[in-house]
Amino acid sequence: MADLDDIYNQRIFELAAEIPRTEHIASPDASARAHSKLCGSTIEVELKLDGDRITDFGQTVKACLLGQASAAIVGREIVGTPADEFRAVAATMRRMLKEGGPRPGGRWADLGLLAPVKDYPHRHASTLLVFEAVERALDQAKAGRGDVSLEAAAPEAPAGRG
Repeated sequence: MADLDDIYNQRIFELAAEIPRTEHIASPDASARAHSKLCGSTIEVELKLDGDRITDFGQTVKACLLGQASAAIVGREIVGTPADEFRAVAATMRRMLKEGGPRPGGRWADLGLLAPVKDYPHRHASTLLVFEAVERALDQAKAGRGDVSLEAAAPEAPAGRG
């Protein structure tokens, strides 16, 4: 089992302190919100698309340190990403945390810093929150619907530092 010092390391603190793309974007094609009942974290995202490629992104992050770190990496890397690539990265993150699968690679490799969270299932929801929100926004854009705001599916577990 990973030690909490492995999870809450200096690089995670640095990422959380400098979350990019925290401004609202003009005329987003889609927006969505994800909320974890478990820890109270909330992430709202807006995105602009050109076809299926994300061309602009904004986020409002009210989350714990792990949710902030995930959002920081996503905010840094998401612009220019095709929707299918983002969904693949999100699936890799879920497998990494829930099944001990491989870490994301390439420009998404910093998400591997969150691998030690796999040993703490009650922290998975906050770590994956930005992925839930972006995937909802992508679904909304594809369907041409209005704003999507749903609770993040999170397993029930005791609350704690997330």
